[in-house]
Amino acid sequence: MKLVSTRNLTALVVAGCLSLVALLLAGRDLPAAFAKLVASSSFIVLAIHAGGLRSSYGRVILTGLAFSWLGDAALIGDSRSWFLFGLGAFLLAHVAYIAAFVIAGLSGRWIGVAAFPVAVIALTVSAWLDPYVSQDLAMPVRLYIVVISLMVIAAFGARGRGASTLIVVGAVSFF
Repeated sequence: MKLVSTRNLTALVVAGCLSLVALLLAGRDLPAAFAKLVASSSFIVLAIHAGGLRSSYGRVILTGLAFSWLGDAALIGDSRSWFLFGLGAFLLAHVAYIAAFVIAGLSGRWIGVAAFPVAVIALTVSAWLDPYVSQDLAMPVRLYIVVISLMVIAAFGARGRGASTLIVVGAVSFF
């Protein structure tokens, strides 16, 4: 069995994610940070292994994964500036994913069907977060909510043009 295989890389992603959750629940911040970076790095390696460098779509997805890695790394810290850096990195990741979905092709009908429920969820989350977000962070957080919502809608649009269901699963999981 090959050491670097899709199965092994997927197992590493899953192990990293499960370890992250377990370690966070146990209050073990430093090992959780390590698990977070293992999972994020594994996503990138898995995407490269799956051929992500061989197409425009794949390269744009890899760009998004790289920004997501930066966001994960930044959110290990707990200062306001690291939070803003992480938020910005994730925002750019979602812009990259939107661009990739546009490359894959979008179905206007599927976008139309997804837009209303995603908007309702986004507005609900925004209203729920508002009392907990300081005034100076309100606009960056709202912008992030808008962009991640557009990414989810674009994922549904790409699915409507024949893209994998996993695109929607991934986008909704981020959401």
